[in-house]
Amino acid sequence: MGLNAVATVTMASVLPLEDVDLSSAHEYAGPWQAVVWNDPVNLMSYVTHVFRTYFGYSREHAERLMLAVHHVGHAVVAEGAREQMELHVQAMHDYGLWATVREGAG
Repeated sequence: MGLNAVATVTMASVLPLEDVDLSSAHEYAGPWQAVVWNDPVNLMSYVTHVFRTYFGYSREHAERLMLAVHHVGHAVVAEGAREQMELHVQAMHDYGLWATVREGAG
């Protein structure tokens, strides 16, 4: 198959933007989550401090999340768009916490 045939097949399979239903694709994406994991390094008081400082959570909410991290092994600290959760996870790494992004239940 020559180069022109490949280009023809590729161009024929692309839909014009107005024909793509973006709302249905978004329905199945669900919210993304920033998850902080337990580690043997950081003190519970420091983890609470990070949650209060970075996210602006109340002392009570930050302590509940910290206790979930400590006892359960992890806690969902934020939910939303993937890009925002990636920024939160990077910030948690900057504070020295172990964090990951995962797709939520939606």
